[in-house]
Amino acid sequence: MAVRTTVLVLHGYTQSATTFSKRLGALRRECGKDVEFVFVDGPIILQPADLPMPLNALDAADTAETNEARAWWNWDSSKTEARGLPETLQVMRDILKSRHFDGVLGFSQGATFAAILAALLERPEVYPPFLVDGQAPHPPFKFAVVVSGFKLADPIADTIYGTSFSTPTLHVIGRNDVVVSEERSRLLASISTNARIEEHDGGHFVPSKGNWRKFLAAYLKNPTGNVASPSNTSGTATPVDTQTMKL
Repeated sequence: MAVRTTVLVLHGYTQSATTFSKRLGALRRECGKDVEFVFVDGPIILQPADLPMPLNALDAADTAETNEARAWWNWDSSKTEARGLPETLQVMRDILKSRHFDGVLGFSQGATFAAILAALLERPEVYPPFLVDGQAPHPPFKFAVVVSGFKLADPIADTIYGTSFSTPTLHVIGRNDVVVSEERSRLLASISTNARIEEHDGGHFVPSKGNWRKFLAAYLKNPTGNVASPSNTSGTATPVDTQTMKL
């Protein structure tokens, strides 16, 4: 009997657990019962003044449907500190100590937070407020999937990242992403010493065409396996800002 994979899922800026679950509906169906997706809400409820304008059509529809837009952090007036990040890390510490996850999947701001968590679980002592009775709240993840992620410039994040992190990490990059540019995503990938990079021709979204659904489902079920690339015919993996929106 196959072992079920449990994945912590982190939505993007202005999304929520509910809206991101709907966005990943096709992937969830592709995975079937082999993967359990655990969607978590960012603890920060955004106010109208926090929202980038204009919102793209999907984000606007999501916000209208739930009347709520969430985030993992926001920015101080100088744009140099991720406001709310310490509180978010405490919320996530409590979630992680309550149950086990094999890996984490995040999109956009959630992808960036996924990489932060992967790095922090490798060296939890660098940020003592994350510890529970002097210990990590959770073992290091077996894998991370980072879609349209970027390296957060923030004092706490800089401490957590250190020089690199080694959790096996799949970086999914949109060549035509105008929210998080390819250069920003590759900067994050550059500090991941166990990185796999896959690119798609689209923009700022989780790719959902058939080849990508099958690839992501296969990766989630067996992240250390020889999963063929969705991006080229050879079947091999790819070795290792244009918009003012602040994520």
